[in-house]
Amino acid sequence: MELRSLRYFVAVADELHFGRAAERLHIAQPAVSRRIAQLERELGVRLLDRSPRRVRLTAAGNRVLAAARDALAAADRVQVAAGAPAGTMRIGTAAGFTARLERGIDALREHSSALGVDVVLVDLPLAARLDTVRRGEIDLALARGVRSAPGLLPTWVEPLFAVVSVQHLAAGRSTVDLADLAVGELRIPSRDHGLFLPEALKAAIRKAGAETRVGRLAGTVQDTIVEVGFNPRSWTVLPGDQVAEIRSTRVRAIPFTPQTTITGSVVVPVDLPHTCVAAHQAAFGD
Repeated sequence: MELRSLRYFVAVADELHFGRAAERLHIAQPAVSRRIAQLERELGVRLLDRSPRRVRLTAAGNRVLAAARDALAAADRVQVAAGAPAGTMRIGTAAGFTARLERGIDALREHSSALGVDVVLVDLPLAARLDTVRRGEIDLALARGVRSAPGLLPTWVEPLFAVVSVQHLAAGRSTVDLADLAVGELRIPSRDHGLFLPEALKAAIRKAGAETRVGRLAGTVQDTIVEVGFNPRSWTVLPGDQVAEIRSTRVRAIPFTPQTTITGSVVVPVDLPHTCVAAHQAAFGD
């Protein structure tokens, strides 16, 4: 019995869907199905009930799932005790972290034994990023605007910028007040792509004593930028790192006055050693 088979089984048990499990594992779905079938033959029990509409754990599957998690955790502890690199560092991320990721990965490799470790970036919505760290399926994640979560380490602060069309009335200003934008329509990415934005904005708008109209949710951050570029009455807001990645010539990013900021965090497993916690904060901080 291989640990890889147990990892595949745990992924399917968590997702209750072979396709989503394969995406999470970054492998083809048939490979997952073959591994699960092989594991069932080795154990002599059926672990999953499969139908065209759903996947469910059997009673034996539930018992094996708990033991599989324990076995995988024990294997990880053995690697740590031996001082051996785990082989892969899995980082949960999303759009807008490119420069910070590059600096952070370089810093970790320079100051630790991670020099020979492969880095795998896993693009996930914010809620899924936090959950997969908690479940031990990724090694750390970057997040913005999260106030409370297991393993949350506030690490950096970014200014927020108003992003407007170059045709917007405020496009020529060096700074902009939230009250100046309240007459327009605020566009925000969908919850999967920009969960931090509504809460950060609500707090800033309340502080400014302004009111604004929130339009329909856009899709990704990139889609939101494109839509704002074609609508001179709409606007959105982005953190500084994400502003640096804008390539559109149809929009302008303008700092707020007074300055409005958002906190960025590294999210790590709660049992991570203190020395590793400090190294991660130092690597991904400013």
